[in-house]
Amino acid sequence: MKILVVTQYFWPENFKINDMVVDLSGRGHDVSVLTGMPNYPEGKIYESFLEDPAEFKAIANAKIIRVPIVPRGVNSIQLVLNYLSFALAATLFGSYKLRHQDFDVVFVFEPSPVTVGIPACFLGWVKNAPVIFWVQDLWPESLQAIGIVRSKVILGIIAGLVRYIYKRCDLILAQSRSFIPHIKKYANDFTQVIYFPNWAENISDLSNVVYAEEIPIENGSFDIMFAGNIGEAQDFPAILAAAELIKNHKRIRWLIVGDGRMADWLKNEIKKRKLQNCVLMVGRHPPERMPSFFKHANVLLVSLKDEPIFSLTIPSKLQSYLAVGKPILAMLNGEGARVLSESGSGIACPAGDAQTLADSVLKLSAMGVEELEEMGRKGFEYSNQEFNRNILITKLEQLLLTTKMDKFDRRTKSA
Repeated sequence: MKILVVTQYFWPENFKINDMVVDLSGRGHDVSVLTGMPNYPEGKIYESFLEDPAEFKAIANAKIIRVPIVPRGVNSIQLVLNYLSFALAATLFGSYKLRHQDFDVVFVFEPSPVTVGIPACFLGWVKNAPVIFWVQDLWPESLQAIGIVRSKVILGIIAGLVRYIYKRCDLILAQSRSFIPHIKKYANDFTQVIYFPNWAENISDLSNVVYAEEIPIENGSFDIMFAGNIGEAQDFPAILAAAELIKNHKRIRWLIVGDGRMADWLKNEIKKRKLQNCVLMVGRHPPERMPSFFKHANVLLVSLKDEPIFSLTIPSKLQSYLAVGKPILAMLNGEGARVLSESGSGIACPAGDAQTLADSVLKLSAMGVEELEEMGRKGFEYSNQEFNRNILITKLEQLLLTTKMDKFDRRTKSA
């Protein structure tokens, strides 16, 4: 198949869509990616890209078509400009750059913003190709939840945009089962909406991995590791509140691996609260190095704010953690908590509950090695059963082909 992937984020940025493109290309499909210039999460265009853009024109035989965008920056105005600039540039410049190419299907990756659907739907119409939309984030609900948009008028306009995009999709994939009724509110009655989760990362066997030198080894320490985006949704105020509650337990360390829009705030708060001895920030590192950081962890931490919208989602971080084979501590509600409970891989506490999070850390730190290892083993087995990358890519491949054939059949009947 000839597949056009439309995504605002792509390699060298670290997103699930990278895996999908590499795997589909490796299976013999002709894949092209329409994307922007890499700037996530720092908010500025990667220096490595600016120095040599030619190095980022292809990956695993998949062609990459990039359009100019306004970087994310560090404030809400820049973020809005970033979203709008990609939608506009991908629609105009993207259409021009792809003017001589035909595609069997247009696939949209949407962690946020939903505006990525504008150029995708336009290209689907121009190329007469079906559009498949993979929803990772529910708009406008998530914007309201993290306080980016509070105006009911603007939220109403965004809801209208969501309706416009969804109604032009042939198939919508939901990363969580709880997303489906919310998506159906905006989609056509005949548009199929199905559950299609994120897959787990392929994590190296940690027994053969060397410890990351960025983290000092302390004999007897019990390390809680958070790895990923440091943003509003992850509720770091509650995490720091929990760290303060048990800061006198000297063996407890909180290791923060990652970067994001709240990273500077977090650094300042750690100093302000005098938590430097128990909360360590070690920055963002490439995916291939993450096993060496995971090796330090006794427990892996995932968190989301106490908002109804976040109870509907399965954080992709949780799926990656399950594949690591270490116990998981989750401060979240809903779907994520259900997965943790169902897998038996750790402890879940209510979103925003710093006291229960602190108590859970102490409970885990008092457990024996065998009990913790059993949690990790259960998580790994659950991951392999529910979130196996090879199985899910095969399923996606079938969905792409079926959607292509359905579109062809409809065109034939209407001719």
